[in-house]
Amino acid sequence: MNQNLYLQFADNFERQPDKVLIDTPNDERFRYRDVLAISRRMANVLRDTGVAPGDRVVVQVDKSPQVIMLYLACLQVGAVYLPLNTAYTGAEVDYFLGDAEPTLYVCRPADETAARELAGQRRVAALETLGAEGEGSLMQRVADAAEDDSVAVLQADDLAAILYTSGTTGRSKGAMLTHANLAANSQALARSWRFSADDHLLHALPIFHTHGLFVACNIVLTVGASMTFLPRLDPELLIDLMPMATVLMGVPTFYTRLLASPRLDRSAVANMRLFVSGSAPLLAETHQEFHARTGHAILERYGMTETNMNTSNPYDGERRPGTVGFALPGSEVRITERESGEILPPGETGAVEVRGPNVFKGYWRMPEKTAAEFREDGFFITGDLGVIDDDGYLSIVGRDKDLVISGGYNVYPKEIEQWIDELPQVLESAVIGVAHPDLGEGVTACVVLKSGQVLEESQVLSTLADKVARYKQPKRVFFIDSLPRNVMGKVQKNELRSRYAGTYQNADHRRTEAVGK
Repeated sequence: MNQNLYLQFADNFERQPDKVLIDTPNDERFRYRDVLAISRRMANVLRDTGVAPGDRVVVQVDKSPQVIMLYLACLQVGAVYLPLNTAYTGAEVDYFLGDAEPTLYVCRPADETAARELAGQRRVAALETLGAEGEGSLMQRVADAAEDDSVAVLQADDLAAILYTSGTTGRSKGAMLTHANLAANSQALARSWRFSADDHLLHALPIFHTHGLFVACNIVLTVGASMTFLPRLDPELLIDLMPMATVLMGVPTFYTRLLASPRLDRSAVANMRLFVSGSAPLLAETHQEFHARTGHAILERYGMTETNMNTSNPYDGERRPGTVGFALPGSEVRITERESGEILPPGETGAVEVRGPNVFKGYWRMPEKTAAEFREDGFFITGDLGVIDDDGYLSIVGRDKDLVISGGYNVYPKEIEQWIDELPQVLESAVIGVAHPDLGEGVTACVVLKSGQVLEESQVLSTLADKVARYKQPKRVFFIDSLPRNVMGKVQKNELRSRYAGTYQNADHRRTEAVGK
């Protein structure tokens, strides 16, 4: 039996060919038949390029309907889809190309010269371009290609995608997601959130990570719904479009921005049935204010790159502010003592562990790291700290690896610290997340200089500008005499977070690109 995820979507293309699958604010309309025809021609181009089942296809392009067609084509031919954040720098992309060893690299037309140099250095066999308006060499080849309707025969455990997540040591890890992982999770979410072909999703998320691609798009494709693609977060445009939509998925920043508009009221959301939030903690006050203004309780869920979605507040029933609800159908969640693995009772804080068909296969070419993150009984140690209350609701209370989540994106401090520490004036540094009214957490650097050295905040920021993606760059840099440490010499980041807790409370540090690119 063919377990290719593509087949989970295929019936909808045949059943409702004239229905619009994707539209855009620029009045583009792609029917199911259009998407099917273009993706089949893309599949032909991929095969002609030499892409075979199991080969990686690295994609670093701006959001467009054609990217979803490329994703479908990769599934169809059995390739492993590997999207990259468009904000990644050349140095970061160089690492990913070297680690993933793709057969094909698809980049933006404006990046072609630099991309060809990187591809040449990493011996990537082929490179194509794809622009936000559907321009580029890939679509030129597609225009001349015939449709290929053959679907690669795959096993459930075959890879569908690799998503890179930054490592605490500074080395990014490729999370290997199988066809079964993605199929099971989209089915569970569609059931849990009552999705049907009648739904229309407002899609303002990026499509290079789990939330925007494997939650939003996979659900729509699974049930045969439709969606409007917005290139980035535009609160006023979202409000304009709500009368024609039923669902919005976003990160907490979406909801703080919407609440800033005086137009957001019950009449504006009259046609909407569901608002979903994830990728970062939603403040209880945001939840409560949104409910007061609109009558809707935001549904908060919990997931991560390695597992897709694990839990969700109930569709029917109380959606508790500050919690992420219950395990999704087919999945399990427990709280343990991190070192011993002892299962803790309700009310006690410990390590969040999950098990289910949604949990990834492991880290690409990192068997030891994979083994270290799984218990013998198959539970994955998420790295998050949480507590389950007496009613079974899970709350995430912290992270045991100092992960910073800014604008819904994961930032691992070690990666930033390594770049700062390379500056000749710097003795050591610590990067922390500090509460930010718009981004959830603002990346903040605390730097200790060598004796007699002088360094300005602007110099640190300019050094990082071309080293790491913009969302990873500190919003502020503070120079301090020494880093606080415990008796074992470990830096006490909690103390630093407390010291700078009010940094962003009285300033407007909003940055649209943190959530919109």
